[in-house]
Amino acid sequence: MANPATVEQTVRYRSANAVLVGNALTKVYRMGEVNVHALRGIDIALYEGELMVLLGASGSGKSTLLNILGGLDVPTEGRVVYRDQDLTSADNDQLTAFRRDHVGFVFQFYNLIPSLTARENVALVTEIAPNPITPEAALDLVDLGERLDHFPAQLSGGEQQRVAIARAVAKQPDMLMCDEPTGALDAATGRIVLEVLERVNRELGTTTAIITHNAPIAAMADRVVTLADGLIKQEGYNSQKKPVREIVW
Repeated sequence: MANPATVEQTVRYRSANAVLVGNALTKVYRMGEVNVHALRGIDIALYEGELMVLLGASGSGKSTLLNILGGLDVPTEGRVVYRDQDLTSADNDQLTAFRRDHVGFVFQFYNLIPSLTARENVALVTEIAPNPITPEAALDLVDLGERLDHFPAQLSGGEQQRVAIARAVAKQPDMLMCDEPTGALDAATGRIVLEVLERVNRELGTTTAIITHNAPIAAMADRVVTLADGLIKQEGYNSQKKPVREIVW
């Protein structure tokens, strides 16, 4: 587990370049006669080039938080600012542009189009992004350069997830938001996927947030934020990150 944040570490992070800042984020869902509080006033930031793991059990609020930070959802209360853009006051078109131009998403399930090849699935993003890399370069980055013309049904689960990662990074987003990216994979395949995410963060400098309920995965992160009951319970830092190949769960 990451060490709890020291004052020195906190000051260093606070003085770094924040890509995205969320203040007092609250999310309340109405379910029948009951209000469900998914988030309860969270303050959080994502910093330039970091790899952050957002750790928590099912129902802790981590997916809700990631969706709000990524512009897929809006808070009931609170504020989200991307660089100098206040996303809280953005309309649907502005949020769509934010997601298209600045955020790459990787989910537990791959959401590939079955009738398109790996290359064509990635090209769906590169055709609308303002500054993309080629589908071929993106698939090379995830070690699928020899599988360009294979359809999803011809790929393993891990390979399909790597295509999904290639699709997310092909538009060269500022941030990569990953929600349980190994959740549908066995441990060995999951490690391959995590190594790809680590490589994207290291080689492209993409600010990366990974949601997981698997505590050992936190060892690969620069910073670990632990959620429970819609609140941040702990924030810590890894002075020495563990190589993904050494992580066991």
